[in-house]
Amino acid sequence: MNVKDAMTTAPARCTPGINLGAAVEILWNGNCGILPVVDEHERVISVITERDICIALGTRNRLAGEITVGEVATHRAICCSPDDDVRSALAKMVQAKVRRLPVVNAQGKLEGMIAMDDVVAPIVLKNSGRDNQPTSQDALSKPLRNTDSPASPQGRRLNT
Repeated sequence: MNVKDAMTTAPARCTPGINLGAAVEILWNGNCGILPVVDEHERVISVITERDICIALGTRNRLAGEITVGEVATHRAICCSPDDDVRSALAKMVQAKVRRLPVVNAQGKLEGMIAMDDVVAPIVLKNSGRDNQPTSQDALSKPLRNTDSPASPQGRRLNT
């Protein structure tokens, strides 16, 4: 299977000049944890993750609106091609100790994102005898929390 068969197309992205507050809004609205950082030609120049943002805000005495993505983003993006075999993409992820890669064309332009889950989840479902996504009934058949441990009234685990 090729990366293009498993990747997410039209991923959220940002530019190096936007501030961290705007980047967090893009992450929130896109329900994602990483943003490829692109130049004016849509070429991937770096990436920024939720973790990068948290560390930047926790270690600098500045507001999110005062720090640009370009100051914080990883300056070496590890990417793959849509025509790469997914095993090659997974090997890159393992070697770089990351879970997601931007997918770029021959010109370095962003075409998608691939995550370990994009490759692993279908395999797990297929090996479990199911070729489709779990249903809401599947989710409802499992307990919402671990009832053997103390929990708050909202169902969140307490630190004990």
